Amino acid sequence: MSNFVAGAYRVLVVDDDHFVLKMVSAALEAAGFTVSTAASGEDALDSIKRHGLPHLAIVDITMSFGMDGLEFCEIVHEFSDLPIVMLTAINEDKTIIDTIDRYAEDYITKPFNPGELVARVRRVLRRIGDFAYVLEALTRVDDYLGVNFPEKSALVDDKEVPLTPTETKLLYILMRNAGRTVTTEFIVRRLWPLEVVQEDRLRVYVHRLRRKIEAEPKRPTYILSQRGIGYLFSAPVEHKKVRA
Repeated sequence: MSNFVAGAYRVLVVDDDHFVLKMVSAALEAAGFTVSTAASGEDALDSIKRHGLPHLAIVDITMSFGMDGLEFCEIVHEFSDLPIVMLTAINEDKTIIDTIDRYAEDYITKPFNPGELVARVRRVLRRIGDFAYVLEALTRVDDYLGVNFPEKSALVDDKEVPLTPTETKLLYILMRNAGRTVTTEFIVRRLWPLEVVQEDRLRVYVHRLRRKIEAEPKRPTYILSQRGIGYLFSAPVEHKKVRA
């Protein structure tokens, strides 16, 4: 990504501290990001269901009520590979290591420098690359296929088709990189970060997903195999392209 344009990206900030929400939002908006906020994990999930997935979330671990930040991460990673930056007062080695292993692209402890936070957000988004789709509540690929990630379902030829969490997350990874080959190694690492997994396991899920979303699973048009490399999601994405 050569010319990073913050305004093309949506960031969701999840924290029960109103002052932190205000400070983080101001820093991100001054840098050009589009920001939404939530005071709890439940509010954040409701926002995602109503408005679609953001490009990145900044999440506190400790919440004063309801689900905590780790529970939110667990749920959101059942249907996506949403990039998450943890922003928390917890500064324990085990928590930091476990959180990075399981959920987070970065981990920042409070008190923090807002400028540094913005720089880290930019770095994560640069590393992940441009998103071919803006992920809406119902992400339309074309007239035949749409995907509702929070509900773990696809709309295939106007019929709702349920997806498993792994199928949904796999589809998110491929669609986020639409038009680019995603290596098998990368997909396996993102789907099963704490397991040693053989490539055959991924092939099984690709096969199952094709059977659900492709008009002709044996002649796929969406999920294409790149022999010896990985998979590519092919779709008319021009109207969804993020300028970056």
